[in-house]
Amino acid sequence: MDRETFRDRLQRAPLLADGALGTLLYERGVPYERGFDELNATQPALVERLHREYLAAGAELIESNTFGANRLRLALHSLEPRAAELNAQGVRLAAAARAEVAPQAYVAGAIGPVGQPLEPVGVIGLGDARAAFAEQAATLAEAGADLLLLETFSDLRELREAIIGARAVCDLPLVAQMSFTADGRTPTGESPEEVARTLEALGVDVFGVNCGVGPQGALDVISGMAAVARTPLVAQPNAGFPGRMGGRIFYLSTPQYLADYARRFVAAGVRLIGGCCGTTPEHTRAMSAALAAERQRPRVVAAPPPAASRTPAAVAVRPEPTPLQQRLAAGTFVLSAELEPAAGEALAEVLAAAETLVAAGANCINVPDPPSPRGRPSGLALAVHLRARRSLDVLLHYTTRDRNLLALQADLLGAHALGIRDVLATTGDPLRIGSYPHTAGVWDVDGVGLIEILARMNRGEDWAGSALAEPTAFHIGCTVAVAGDRAAARERLQRKLDAGAQFVLAAPVFDSAQLDALLRDLGPLPVPLLVGVLPLESSRHAEFLHNEVPGMAIPEAVRDRLRRAGADAAPEGLRLAADLLAAARARVAGAYLVPPNGRAEAVVELLRLGGATHPAAATR
Repeated sequence: MDRETFRDRLQRAPLLADGALGTLLYERGVPYERGFDELNATQPALVERLHREYLAAGAELIESNTFGANRLRLALHSLEPRAAELNAQGVRLAAAARAEVAPQAYVAGAIGPVGQPLEPVGVIGLGDARAAFAEQAATLAEAGADLLLLETFSDLRELREAIIGARAVCDLPLVAQMSFTADGRTPTGESPEEVARTLEALGVDVFGVNCGVGPQGALDVISGMAAVARTPLVAQPNAGFPGRMGGRIFYLSTPQYLADYARRFVAAGVRLIGGCCGTTPEHTRAMSAALAAERQRPRVVAAPPPAASRTPAAVAVRPEPTPLQQRLAAGTFVLSAELEPAAGEALAEVLAAAETLVAAGANCINVPDPPSPRGRPSGLALAVHLRARRSLDVLLHYTTRDRNLLALQADLLGAHALGIRDVLATTGDPLRIGSYPHTAGVWDVDGVGLIEILARMNRGEDWAGSALAEPTAFHIGCTVAVAGDRAAARERLQRKLDAGAQFVLAAPVFDSAQLDALLRDLGPLPVPLLVGVLPLESSRHAEFLHNEVPGMAIPEAVRDRLRRAGADAAPEGLRLAADLLAAARARVAGAYLVPPNGRAEAVVELLRLGGATHPAAATR
């Protein structure tokens, strides 16, 4: 059957798109964690039935069930080899439903983001994303889609790659949609006007907003876009914000509420109207009835809201360098002592130990995240307590293991507000979970990504490029491995330095020969290097670390000395550590002292043996 072209139809009158396919699948018992695209092959009758429900409710455009069917996103579900099959089948199912219910309707080939952060925060390159989008677009076009609908993009760079990739393989009409947050900007910080100018310059047929916000927020975004663009606009908002009840997710906005906003969208100049998360065929039916009365009215573009009056922002005063930063800049040998959070809530003993370490000569306290956090406060909590306790200088070890990107940034901004500015960025070891077998790490980013986040905050933006109220002033540290592949360690260290690391902590070494070998391997560094020093308590302790703990390498000569020392191994281990510390003073910027088996008193003894000498001896 001949069908008016999508471009012509869009010029004639506002067009109604369907709602959320994922919402219906979830209502029918398919969990959100599952790859919905696989259902095109495993439950095709269900997918086709949902398309028919939207068409019967009045939808004039339906989207194929291929939102997540680019090969990079499918790889997250081990479905990458089936990308062509699932995309083609998605179009066929939508077309079959159209032929049965509404032959004049349009089938849009849906394309969503790759589902992983792009470089430099993530590992997916822009070129890789473009290639994946091009492959998907080609398959959707070949399968018979009338247009391509690029939706729910939060990164404008990624949407640009999707547009370029699609344009390279087909000439189908393109609809491009960004998601916006409640503050009226994209997650990567662009305003509606900036998005509109960028997408109009790329020559898409329709652009606008979907997902992210409800009808009210979407209308605000559309008003901003309409003020600067002449390209037709699209709005597919969520049915409000999601809630949870009885373990199920629900949305509040009623069909009548969406219908009211459908009329407002038309008045604002929107030509393609539909719904996203939380919208159902009932919402589509109500919107269809509302649009029926609007289609013959002339287009009226809503005037943009008056710009808010702006007063010049006060110039933020940058904090002074931290004490650690000042010591390293002055070339003063730094002694930092590590102190883990203790089990339970009682901090008095830990705080007292910290004061003893400082009194014995430590310049600052290293606070790691415990590898087994069960029953322990976080390293951040202890660091804040130490910082408040007589202004002890604190270096916080911060790992990406336990927190997603949002939590990482929230914690770090909170730490900065509370005076914690020296941060050692680490990926973190796997959890030692004991009786929590179902607990897993997060690792949205690794240590390199965390350094990039900290560096971006220092430039006044978050990881996605959104502006912060004011820049941070973090002093950013990174780690370098001692054991294992030296070439790989050098390459990874360079990535950390390129990302913005300002000083380096090397894993513990155990004699001067091992220290010299490390320095030869690393070569000259552009930033200060602190080396780890861990007093060994026994031959058994040394063998355990060497053979069972990742990242530890104890020279045979050191292990042999401890074996010969027998019952006097602990004093011998302290002497070895003191000798290493003396050698380190002439070679590196400082040392961080690691208590063996958590015993801070061993580090105090090390400081008394030779770690903290007269002030004149502490300057190199």
